[in-house]
Amino acid sequence: MQHGKYRFIAGFLVVPLALYAIFVIWPFVQSIYYSFTDWTGLSPDFTMVGFDNYSRMLDDDIFWKSLQHSVLLALLLPLVTLGLALFFAFMLNVGGRRRKNAAVAGVRGSSFYKIAYFFPQVLSIVIVALLFQFAFNPTSGMLNSTLKAVGLRSLQPDWLGDPDLALYCVMVVLIWSTVGFFVVLFSAGMASIPKDFYEAALLDGADRITTFFKITLPLLWDTVQSGWVYMGILALGVEAFTAVQVMTVGPGGPDYSTTVLPLYVYQTAFRDAQAGYATTIGVGLLIVTMLFAGIVMRLGRRERLEF
Repeated sequence: MQHGKYRFIAGFLVVPLALYAIFVIWPFVQSIYYSFTDWTGLSPDFTMVGFDNYSRMLDDDIFWKSLQHSVLLALLLPLVTLGLALFFAFMLNVGGRRRKNAAVAGVRGSSFYKIAYFFPQVLSIVIVALLFQFAFNPTSGMLNSTLKAVGLRSLQPDWLGDPDLALYCVMVVLIWSTVGFFVVLFSAGMASIPKDFYEAALLDGADRITTFFKITLPLLWDTVQSGWVYMGILALGVEAFTAVQVMTVGPGGPDYSTTVLPLYVYQTAFRDAQAGYATTIGVGLLIVTMLFAGIVMRLGRRERLEF
């Protein structure tokens, strides 16, 4: 059975590895190369400028603002999204009232709730951002119209026009659009945990909160850790870029209060025709993303629990 095993494995791996190297690794290598040039992106001609782009990036106030906003999203989005998803999934699977012949049960209608939570995941993030852009409209949007209807006209903020609120409005949209995916993911994981664990804990006098932290969370930790990395990458990547690009004034405004690193890369490359400098910012984004993933994996490392 061992004869020709490695040739067999290599035969299956060579094509996907080649595709990965061509379409993933090679663009990274090209980006790093172009970050040392003054390429405009509009002409095949460019010259090498060494580390000038990196020096410029370190002195760029907009870059540091964008980095601050991206890091804030990478820290808060996973925390809030995964926290809400764990709570909803726990209630759907374990948090219901005790029923006859079942010491542990989810809330009634949990299947419907799972579909309702997952529905935003079906929609494109562009559509979601457009819908919330209308909702946040200061004159005719749903939020301010509701405040006006209940007599709170003085509390009608300019949601996306206020530098102190705009980024948090974008964050709300990203949480709303992604929490359903993790509710379904965590629900599937909780459904695989034997009910005997919960029943034994409840018989010993443990309450719902104790069972969550002592049983559910430890047994789901690998899934939670993977979700944290995934949410961080979304916050540092395409989801944050799309929401900011569609919803905010500028986009990225007002006064760069919502500019994130992916948006700054896009604007530098296609609006300012500075592709060389844009790839430098992209390399910075790559470093931040790798650091984030490495820190989460290192801090979240614990002994694997099996059942």
